[in-house]
Parts: sequence; C-alpha cells; structure tokens
Amino acid sequence: MTASTSRGGLLETADLRRLHGTMVRIRVFEERVQELFLARKLPGFVHVYIGEEAVATGVCAALEPGDYITSTHRGHGHAIAKGVDLDRLMAELYGKETGVCRGRGGSMHVADFSLGMLGANGIVGGGFGIAAGAALTSTLRGDERVAACFFGDGGINKGTFHEALNFASVMQLPVVYVCENNQFAQFTARERTTSVKDLSVRAVGYGMPGRTVDGNDVEAVRAAAGEAVDRARCGEGPSLLIMETYRYGGHFVGDMEEYREKAAVEQHRERDPIHRTEAVLHARGVGAGELAAVWDAARVAVEHSVEFAEQSPYPDSSTALDGLFATPVAE
Repeated sequence: MTASTSRGGLLETADLRRLHGTMVRIRVFEERVQELFLARKLPGFVHVYIGEEAVATGVCAALEPGDYITSTHRGHGHAIAKGVDLDRLMAELYGKETGVCRGRGGSMHVADFSLGMLGANGIVGGGFGIAAGAALTSTLRGDERVAACFFGDGGINKGTFHEALNFASVMQLPVVYVCENNQFAQFTARERTTSVKDLSVRAVGYGMPGRTVDGNDVEAVRAAAGEAVDRARCGEGPSLLIMETYRYGGHFVGDMEEYREKAAVEQHRERDPIHRTEAVLHARGVGAGELAAVWDAARVAVEHSVEFAEQSPYPDSSTALDGLFATPVAE
C-alpha cells in the first residue's frame, strides 16, 4: 500500500481515508481476537496491537508491495498493514490448516513471504538481523527493495540491536528500524530500563539518522517513514525511527496490569490514533456516516474471518513434520 503526501507532509484526503480504513481493520480485528481468546477459542497467548495502529499503517504505507518487514510478538497489526488476508490470518490464530502458516505459527509467528512479511517473532529483538539480512540480499541482487524492522522499546536494549544497526550502517543497507515505543517492556516502564530519554540518540553511535515521531499521528508516521524509505531505496543507508505510542491493554490478553495506573491509560486514550484521524477527516468534509460505514465494513470482514477460521480443518497429524526439513539437493 502506498500513499502520496502533499506539502508539509499532510496526506491527500483520499490517501488518509485509506489509512484510516487500515487502522480500523486492525482495531476491529484485535478487539475480536481479544474476545475470542477470553472465550478460550484461541490457543496459546495473544498480544494485541490496540492503540498502536498508526505506526504499522503509516510505515507500511511508505513501502512498495515487494518490500520486506519483520515483526514482533505483537504482530497482527503489521501483518494486516502489509496486506495479509484477514481470513488466513484469523485461521492461523486458530491453528487451522487454512492459516497463513498452515496453523504452524499461531499468533506470535505469522508470516507471508509472498507479501514480504518475513514473520512475527516470539524472540524480543528477533527481527533485527533478519531485516539486515533481507536488506543485504536486496543490495546484492540490486533489486532496490527496502526492509522495515518493527521492534519495541524493550528490544532497543538487546545486544542484537547494536550489532544489527552497526552492520547495517557499515554496509549502508536499505533498512529502516522502527521502534514502537509503547512505554513498557512487558511489565517494566521504559524509564526504569533505558539510560536515555530520547531513544533516537542511539542512532548517533552508528552514523545514521535518528528521529522521534508522534506514533499516534498517522500522517506524521507516513511522512517520517517515507523519508527514511526513500533514503534507503536511493542507497543512502539505514535510519532509526522512534514512534512514540501506547498500548491500551496489558502485555498480553489477560494481563492483570498491576504495574501501571488506570488513569495513565485513560489519559493516553485521549490521543487515540483513529479518533485523531477521524477528527482530521471530519474537518475535511468526511461525514460521520461515511466514517461509520468504514467500521461496519471492517466488522463484516472480521466476522467473516472468524467464520472462515472456525469452519476450517485442523492440520492432519501426519503433516506435523512438514516444513521442518529442506529437501536435499541432488548432486
């Protein structure tokens, strides 16, 4: 999905409407996933993206269809923004054969290589090296693809972060590192684990641009991502973007959230990325009925994905080892 910007980084209304539609689909999907998990219809754990929708939407809007992304354990929003089919995504969460990974990955390991979605990852910071590798592949092939690596403020303190950014900078790789600073690394507030307040200064040590962005403003996200992606595609190397956002729910669905105040959550809800976008659209003449229709369409699509998933078969036990081993190459 691509979008054009007008002067000042503001999106044309038609493009902003499309991004609004993507954010709404993510929100409705995640709210339904939350309900399904609490109803014990989904296996494992789920980590929803509610409140952070503008980041995935704005970044993926700056990418071309053939570009790559790497994701985190909170990856449904990234997958939807990159174009992963809702039916197959929901089926994957159910562990069904029709899932995007044939039910093998589940919530934390969704992937669709055909769309450049190289996978969500249960390992904190697991995408750093994968994104650098994808970008190196693009450089060696000369195909001008860009990789975007999503990670959280907890991941920015992993050793692999420093290794990957140093390597990407040395090799001038076409990769954009996108930190979703949702203020908590699992159950620990960012200020208790990180030595600097502005995380973008980490870029200085690797000789690349670093920028802090309002991650709840989809137009600001799209503009910043567009600059970084264009820079990468032109051979000018990697960038680090810090997206300031907030997750409304706990680390996982069912988290008791004893580590933060409810008042703080409600305060952040006042900066809701979807509501802010709707306010802009309303000011540009988009009526309440049109906006409501977007929500209705998203609910219909998500309910269809639930029906699809529930009617789909589980993988046959005889296929349990499929995909674990590569086929030997004949000499």
